[in-house]
Amino acid sequence: MDLSGARWRKSTRSGGNGGDCVEVAGNLPGVVGVRDSKDPAGPVLTFTPVAWTRFLASTRR
Repeated sequence: MDLSGARWRKSTRSGGNGGDCVEVAGNLPGVVGVRDSKDPAGPVLTFTPVAWTRFLASTRR
């Protein structure tokens, strides 16, 4: 999967001390990418937009 055009943003729930940082890229068609900001060249989890929305909804409950 080509994620070269991803625009990563830091999660608002990430710690402010540079520790627990998650970045999300939601600008790509049909996919949402999630990565560890401390390892930007590392693995990326990918979700469909529907699955990502469901994940967010379930974590908010």
